[in-house]
Amino acid sequence: MSIVVTGATGHLGRHVVEQLLEKVPAEQITAVVRDEAKAADFAARGVKLAVADYNTPETFDGLFAAGDKVLLISGNEFDKGRVQQHQVVIDAAKAAGVALLAYTSAPGSLKAALADDHRATEEALLASGLPYSLLRNGWYHENYTENLAPVLEHDAVVAAAGEGRVSSASRADYAAAAAAVLTGEGHENTTYELGGDAAWSFAEYAAELSRQTGKEIAYNAVTDEVLKGILAGAGLPAPLVEIFVGVDASIEKGELVVSSGDLSRLAGRPTTPLAEAVAAALKG
Repeated sequence: MSIVVTGATGHLGRHVVEQLLEKVPAEQITAVVRDEAKAADFAARGVKLAVADYNTPETFDGLFAAGDKVLLISGNEFDKGRVQQHQVVIDAAKAAGVALLAYTSAPGSLKAALADDHRATEEALLASGLPYSLLRNGWYHENYTENLAPVLEHDAVVAAAGEGRVSSASRADYAAAAAAVLTGEGHENTTYELGGDAAWSFAEYAAELSRQTGKEIAYNAVTDEVLKGILAGAGLPAPLVEIFVGVDASIEKGELVVSSGDLSRLAGRPTTPLAEAVAAALKG
């Protein structure tokens, strides 16, 4: 029996493999990657590597074995038909008879277009008859803290989210939940709504940035149309602009507030405070 992680060299996948290495022997972990060279550090520690690509279905033939526990990390190629990509993994997992297929989804409360692929993947996974675990990951701190340059340049947090709040957490927090599900028992046919312990507003985020930088950073609440113009002006492709603006609209409606407590329960610890993520980003 292996624990198999797809997208293992991505932002979230790396955290998952690292946390699995703290829980199980390396030889029980298989990292699915597109580029072996990017996983050389994992291979050096004894992790098995499998080269496969969501866009090339035959690369998944025979990759899984009966009894495996698999984490399907959602693809990030929004223009390549993510549901079809995910179906490739679901089909291969079903053919092998895996013990569990966990999928990194989106909060059940999220109605933005970003969630459409996730809902369709969830439906495909349930239709497969496989034992499943839906890890409905909320927003990541890093979605904001990894893009601080324009904020610090203009002394402003700009969003079309009004006074909406976000229950974000760190990638490492979500990875801890995934590792718990993959190494624990009794997670078959479960749905977890995952989010940070404390929800915050963009005004509070701006205030935290001000506190830590010593600068006066404001929250500029703008309209959807203004945000579209800003993002398009920054060179983002139109489909991504629509996704980001849609997410802000969902935040304003409260759709990214997750109050289940599932994330800290699965991780076995409180989630990472936003202030800590801000401090780490400013140091970096």
